Amino acid sequence: MPVTVRSFAKINLGLCIGALRADGFHELLTVYQTIALHDVIRVQVGRGSGIEIRSEDPRVPKDESNTCYRIVERAMSALKARGRVVIEIEKRLPVQGGLGGASGNAVAALLALERALKRELPGPERLRIATEIGSDLPLFLVGGTILGVGRGEEVYPLADLPEVGCAVVTPDVGVSTPKAFADWDASQAGELTPADPSDRMNEFGRALSAWLIAQSKAKSGKGLSGVPARGRGRAETPLLDLVRTGIENDFEQVVFPKYPELREVKRVVERAGAFYASLSGSGSAIYGLFATLAAAQKAATRLQKMGVKALATTTLTRRQYWKKFLVSGF
Repeated sequence: MPVTVRSFAKINLGLCIGALRADGFHELLTVYQTIALHDVIRVQVGRGSGIEIRSEDPRVPKDESNTCYRIVERAMSALKARGRVVIEIEKRLPVQGGLGGASGNAVAALLALERALKRELPGPERLRIATEIGSDLPLFLVGGTILGVGRGEEVYPLADLPEVGCAVVTPDVGVSTPKAFADWDASQAGELTPADPSDRMNEFGRALSAWLIAQSKAKSGKGLSGVPARGRGRAETPLLDLVRTGIENDFEQVVFPKYPELREVKRVVERAGAFYASLSGSGSAIYGLFATLAAAQKAATRLQKMGVKALATTTLTRRQYWKKFLVSGF
């Protein structure tokens, strides 16, 4: 019997692009947040050898370029396991949408493989393999609210933000992440007085640090002044506090000029009542955060009537992420 798991999506709560590194990647600073939208991955191990990718979606590669293929190949070698692995990918998330679909698929395939083999890789080995495949993979080994640094692969679990409604718009546009980075570099080179990447990263980092300190004090029951924090309503959530730091996604500066329809989608989401809207990753998905799922559903319905592809969902805490990960009776 195949092992069936959900492969959840992520959004980026702010994304700051730093300097180009010696290894060809950029320094990044972001807060990842998993959401309940997902693909479905089924993994079965039988007699024989090799890896087979199955998917009805023609956009999904079936060869060695598929992230699921690559991670399973390395995991089988690390586990010294034998057998023919069949990976079925049921796509529900957009390709090149900035929601981490391919990365989440790979981690889901890895964890499903371990369950199918009834053998587990040590945590550090699992993380090493995931990091080698791609920068976005490690976040899916954590789930919930996560700080991403380095090229995005260094992940640190943060205290979970409260569950909120989320409307996700998936335009019929695919944005290549490498191309988006190239456009970013070109835009910076074209500036008469380009901003120092380290200054921008430091500014973003200071805002996040101040927010984390504030959340720590709030968790202890005291405000920034040391006075017990009382009477804080739902509007004063840690997520709203994070939004008030002015977090932005740098990719919007280069993606929106090339795809002006995405800028307009963001405006529509904001007008629909989102307290925060942003491009996710390098796009093309645009999301809006709402106080409740009902509010997100209302906004998604409004967007759909305008001919825009939109789905309503919620953010996932770390506990919810792992509780819903394994599918039984799907």
